[in-house]
Amino acid sequence: MMEYKQPKFRVMGDRSLLVELGDDISREVNRRVRMLYYSLIDRKLGGVVELIPSYATLLIVFDPLKISLAALKAGTLRLMETADSSRIPEPKTVRIPVVYGGEFGPDLPWLAEIHHMTPDDVIRYHSATTYHVYMIGFTPGYPYMGEVPVEIATPRRDTPRTRVPQGSVGIAQRQTGIYPVASPGGWQIIGRTPVRLFDPAAWPPTPLEIGDAVNFYPIEMEAYNNWQP
Repeated sequence: MMEYKQPKFRVMGDRSLLVELGDDISREVNRRVRMLYYSLIDRKLGGVVELIPSYATLLIVFDPLKISLAALKAGTLRLMETADSSRIPEPKTVRIPVVYGGEFGPDLPWLAEIHHMTPDDVIRYHSATTYHVYMIGFTPGYPYMGEVPVEIATPRRDTPRTRVPQGSVGIAQRQTGIYPVASPGGWQIIGRTPVRLFDPAAWPPTPLEIGDAVNFYPIEMEAYNNWQP
């Protein structure tokens, strides 16, 4: 796994160009993705319709009637040569309350058992880490965050659930995430948060953005039931 010195371009249909900057989960690669993302927002290449950043890639959706593929590649390379970290907004640090275990965290006992520790140990590891938001995706507002401590890193479930409740907090390998809406999912569910991760009527519709820092902290059911944003 590595960071690419020069980007790799992949044509994704007739309206999209994928810019690859590496092939691993790395904060440095993700920083370069964000630098390019905000440079494209600031300088606005004509014909660019949408930008979708990920861990190590940036998908550029464009209008082929307004900009050619060759011109888009050339413009992207020019921006990368002059991009710098000053274009990246200062990240927020967001604290997320979680009720761990019980009906809200059905996989917590099993996850603790396979790692030869107690559920409280898992909670301690999970909540003691500051996570980096690498991307938003899968469903609106779903934050992919890392890295989970190696002591509790756990593969996805062999069989995904058909419905994971809104607010569920899960682990998959060295990633942790929050389900903003009820949906199918295969992550190991260890708790649930009362924080609403997606509100289409608000702006921005999600409180988390790529590059933000997240800290989880445990709460009891009473605090969950009485939670006020």
